[in-house]
Amino acid sequence: RRHGLWFRLRRLIIWLLGVYIAIPFLVKLCPAIQAKLVFLNFVRVPYFIDLKRPQDQGLNHTCNYYLQPEEDVTIGVWHTVPAALWKNARGKDQLWFEDALGSSHPVILYLHGNAGTRGGDHRVELYKVLSSLGYHVVTFDYRGWGDSIGSPSERGMTYDALHVFDWIKARSGDNPVYIWGHSLGTGVATNLVRRLCERETPPDALILESPFTNIREEARSHPFSVANFYFQIYRYFPGFDWFFLDPITTSGIKFANDENVKYISCSLLILHAEDDPVVPFHLGKKLYNIAATSRSFRDYKVQFVPFHTDLGYRHKYIYRSPELPRILREFLGIPEHEHHH
Repeated sequence: RRHGLWFRLRRLIIWLLGVYIAIPFLVKLCPAIQAKLVFLNFVRVPYFIDLKRPQDQGLNHTCNYYLQPEEDVTIGVWHTVPAALWKNARGKDQLWFEDALGSSHPVILYLHGNAGTRGGDHRVELYKVLSSLGYHVVTFDYRGWGDSIGSPSERGMTYDALHVFDWIKARSGDNPVYIWGHSLGTGVATNLVRRLCERETPPDALILESPFTNIREEARSHPFSVANFYFQIYRYFPGFDWFFLDPITTSGIKFANDENVKYISCSLLILHAEDDPVVPFHLGKKLYNIAATSRSFRDYKVQFVPFHTDLGYRHKYIYRSPELPRILREFLGIPEHEHHH
């Protein structure tokens, strides 16, 4: 019996070893696997929400639109008006919401991170906070996310963001437009803002929440997420970069925040929690140090705001900070009374 048990155990060990060795080769041969793990667009949490009905998430002053950045691409957009317009917004149609962008309130274009949709819980809570502070919030699902049609790619995500930005600018008059990116959305945000600065139509400010330097460094130091669990198993595997990180680049995914900030000329605010378990705090700090010494920011404000571990904000709960209204007011330079008129 002992001999039979040992035989089965040995067979299991050999099988596990075979799988362990096969996975890196599979990833190398199929870079699309890595792309899926970076985007996680197939993870739709929460699952059972109707994105056409933002009011189901408590967003009674939000309108759902669909825009078409390119042929065969349709993206779902939510527009939440400032809380001061809440009563007027009830029962209004898309045209009223579009016209409302011209009212004297600043606009935030919010670019979300990977996984989930524009209806994700922490995202909805942030829209509510920003709306209460007097901002229009426009957010959307990139192609391939939520109910948006198309295949995800870094180029496509950036183009979608550019399309929505131009759509806002065509309606917002002289109102300030700020861009806020979170997590993977910081990569989209810096791609977008670099492009806007190059064509000399920069936004009024850029806010990066939980940003990384570039996707390779983020993937290398990504701690204990389920999707990247195998990175932990293979971290010391011979040729780790070649097997696991090169396929990300081969898929055309760079999200080079560290490179982009050298070409951005507008005010920059970075928010990062010290206990972030997804994008390590030191990457946000490193990005700040690169931006702060960049010549492109010479005439602009660059600010880094850390949130202490004891606060427990982790990767996606900075919206809970009672300090956030003050931080935004001081950074964006909007007097308090303007938030509430």
